Amino acid sequence: MKSVRPAGSLDRETALVDVREGGVWDVVIIGGGATGLGAAVDAASRGLRTLLLERDDFAKGTSSRSTKLVHGGVRYLKQGRLLMVMKALRERDRLLANAPHLVTLEQFVVPCRNYAEIGFYAAGLKMYDLLAAGRGLPSSRILGRGAIIQKQEGVNQTSLAGGIQYSDGQFDDARLALVLAQTCVREGGTVLNYCKVTALSKSAQMVNVQAMDVETGEEFSLMARSVVNATGVFADAVRNMEGYEKDRLIRASQGVHLVLPRTFLPGSAAIMVPRTDDGRVLFCIPWKGHVLLGTTDTPVESIDSEPQALEEEITFLIEHAGKYLKKAPSRSDVLSVFVGLRPLIGDLEGPTKSLSREHVIKVSESGMITIAGGKWTTYRHMAEQVIDRVCQQIGASDRKCMTRNLSLYGASNDHDHQRLYSEYGSDREAVLETIREEDHGQELLHPDLSYVVGQVTWAMRCEMARTVEDVLARRTRALFLNAAASKSMAPVVARTMAEYLNRDSTWIENQVASFTSLASHYELQP
Repeated sequence: MKSVRPAGSLDRETALVDVREGGVWDVVIIGGGATGLGAAVDAASRGLRTLLLERDDFAKGTSSRSTKLVHGGVRYLKQGRLLMVMKALRERDRLLANAPHLVTLEQFVVPCRNYAEIGFYAAGLKMYDLLAAGRGLPSSRILGRGAIIQKQEGVNQTSLAGGIQYSDGQFDDARLALVLAQTCVREGGTVLNYCKVTALSKSAQMVNVQAMDVETGEEFSLMARSVVNATGVFADAVRNMEGYEKDRLIRASQGVHLVLPRTFLPGSAAIMVPRTDDGRVLFCIPWKGHVLLGTTDTPVESIDSEPQALEEEITFLIEHAGKYLKKAPSRSDVLSVFVGLRPLIGDLEGPTKSLSREHVIKVSESGMITIAGGKWTTYRHMAEQVIDRVCQQIGASDRKCMTRNLSLYGASNDHDHQRLYSEYGSDREAVLETIREEDHGQELLHPDLSYVVGQVTWAMRCEMARTVEDVLARRTRALFLNAAASKSMAPVVARTMAEYLNRDSTWIENQVASFTSLASHYELQP
């Protein structure tokens, strides 16, 4: 079969060769989530010799478990954080321009039960318009009861007086993370998943980074002029690698999301509830042929790679969805439940919902630069600031940021989001060729989802997928859309991967068992 490998594809063996070659890296970035990948793109595009190491898979943690919104944050207006909203809106617009194949502008409606609510929320959204002024995007507007129903017939019409329509961005978080990795490689950088940093030490003007290939146990001793810790909720653990205990920086909060069938939200618009009974924001969003419901904001002490939803969080989401949707969901309607941990900065005690989503940059005594906090929408701005700090540290301040208008990998002028496989952008034709030419490439992995066998091959060949979880959770979104269906897909995916990666039957059995166990936590038990 003809091999199709675009210039920006991710190849793990090539990355390992780069790592083994040695030499001095201008910057080693620890962490392959939104912040780390954004920093890698920024550094590589400035011409710095850049290496990113991720101990698991790209966007394994929080960065694949967001509410899928690229937005200014309407709720922060109430907190008076106008500058933060303005910055986020600017970054939203840059993403719309730089990644048009992944980020779309979607309509939202805010259903209101009386005219006082309409006036109050209309004023707030008008402020949102003003902060985004001059960017050519649709302004918010008041809609009557009939117009709200026309926009979204799935809204609960009981006591509905009318509402407000506004626009904001939506995206696939795991796919954008992958595109950032591909952009970094396109710009000359190196990214490597399943490579764990095990130790850090200072040596003269260099930092010695000890790392290990998780797959083989091969160890590397790397020299870097600068090291960036961009590990999200795990930032404190990496800070402590330097050999002495640090004050705690991160306060973790978990956000739970439920996924429902599309029948619960048949119209074109998403629903935003700006204030629930306990003051939270609730979103009901059409996403990949399903409905995404979220989120919660619950402080947690334990920082786990697979956090679990609390029963009260699930109950909260289902009960409040029933208040705002015409068809009230039940536990049996939930196709998947997923949880992400937010790395928040601020008061280490009390509720987290009032904590800022701003970020901080801290430099340790030995020179490691930690960046923590923030959110997906502002990843590029955060990356620019942290790589500015890197450039100051290594005497390269003349290397200016190039990412404000940098098209991300796959971006093209032809981005019809209604086309199948549009998320692959300029790689779409190559993906289609792989699907057509691969044995059984056009076979559906499950009748309830649109993913096919050929996408598994593409994920391994061009997107550095190494496990069944990589394919079903992040190269596709099967696990997040329908956990039960993804479990059924696992054996076929494992066999397909084993043939390509030259793995044996034991590997297949272990992969299926591991993924089945993982997916069980994404299913809502009766």
